[in-house]
Amino acid sequence: MPNSIDKVWGPKPLQLTVLDTIERKGPLTDDELLKEIRSGKDDMSFRELNRILMKLEVTGLVRVSRQMKGKRRVELAEQRTRGQ
Repeated sequence: MPNSIDKVWGPKPLQLTVLDTIERKGPLTDDELLKEIRSGKDDMSFRELNRILMKLEVTGLVRVSRQMKGKRRVELAEQRTRGQ
């Protein structure tokens, strides 16, 4: 259920949702990250998540590393502070 600030400012960009989830939960696998995002108010496909993760990795905000076949670990590249 959207809160009152969403009505004024619009929905939160999915990139911020991904970053906030990683910041809140710590390092996750890509499957766990998708599950966390879907459990919130946002609906996202695995393909969409991959596209967002690639953009965030290229900009240096997250690190994605392979754990085993079909599993990837996603973590913040450096600690973000609120308001940046």
